[in-house]
Amino acid sequence: MIQIGIIGSGAMGAGIAQVAATAGHQVIVFDTDQNALKRAKVNLESTLKKLVEKQKLTQSQADNIISSTSYANELSQFKDCGLVIEAIVEMLEVKQKLFSELETIVSGQCVLATNTSSLSIASIGSACTKPERVIGIHFFNPAPVMPLVEIIPSLLTDKDVISESKKIIDSWGKTTVLTKDTPGFIVNRVARSYYGEAIRIYEEGMADFATIDWAMKTFGGFKMGPFELMDFIGNDINYKVTESVWTQFFYESRFKPSLTQKRLFEAKLFGRKSGRGYYHYSEGATIPEPNTNKDLGEYIFNRVIAMLINEAVDSFYLKLASRDDLDLAMVKGVNYPKGLLKWADEVGLQNVYNTLDVLYELYNEERYRPCILMKLMIKDNKKFY
Repeated sequence: MIQIGIIGSGAMGAGIAQVAATAGHQVIVFDTDQNALKRAKVNLESTLKKLVEKQKLTQSQADNIISSTSYANELSQFKDCGLVIEAIVEMLEVKQKLFSELETIVSGQCVLATNTSSLSIASIGSACTKPERVIGIHFFNPAPVMPLVEIIPSLLTDKDVISESKKIIDSWGKTTVLTKDTPGFIVNRVARSYYGEAIRIYEEGMADFATIDWAMKTFGGFKMGPFELMDFIGNDINYKVTESVWTQFFYESRFKPSLTQKRLFEAKLFGRKSGRGYYHYSEGATIPEPNTNKDLGEYIFNRVIAMLINEAVDSFYLKLASRDDLDLAMVKGVNYPKGLLKWADEVGLQNVYNTLDVLYELYNEERYRPCILMKLMIKDNKKFY
């Protein structure tokens, strides 16, 4: 088995390392911060101990994972790796500098992968003399638990690198989907509507956080409402991804961040990890009661699901990914109750179009324009499945 290098020992990097070591690889975790490496080692041992106690791993398996994982503060220790996955700060210049340096250390056959959630793979690869071996391999947090991994080749990524990367990640027991190198890829692009339209409804004073969350769970079957989910993900991460997708799409109005998001970010109200976000998480804090008016709940759900479906249809129209991969990504990546294209068939494209058309007429905003493919499919009475 090839040796795997992981750059970054934070939650994501450490999680990917655990997955790779569990699959039987020798893994090297790199970080410039020695204390961060020590924390990663302690956290891995603690996590594995709990898994053994829950009988999800044997002690022997846990010992093998620990012995297969080493820690480094020199990139030169990656010289024998066959795959290196970067999971550091979401700053293009930092990633480009790292990849440029990596190329001088690893062999010519080593695949260089980035775990970026929204940055351009082509831009990261442009720092390399061999951009054809650069690819996006995007895990979701926590990596050992979340099944989905997006495989994102750039315009220059070699076909063998694509197939080899997919083969490796599949062998780790993950569900892989192939997507184009566009801002946010599948999940972080399509899911913007779940958050953005919910915030818009709140900002207009139609409903509070608890009511919107209740509506999406009650009428849509979502496991978490948009505000619960943003607090769980982290409002720092969610805001920055929204901003990144918006700017990379040349300020497309469908992805526009809100002042509500920005103010929470500025106040460092990141959600669960900071103790407060859209909700309070301190001990004894009370959960607000939603307004359970059926008509209001259905209105909220219909509005948000129409926006989600429209984004999924547009992604399919622009050949971002296959029909099956688009639906699989949303189910496995963010735990949606069903794929949005399948959902479109169930709701009826005409009903989705009507909801968007009413909003478009009301607001006169381009964010509510229905995708051209939706119009064509309605005209020809077609379905996705």
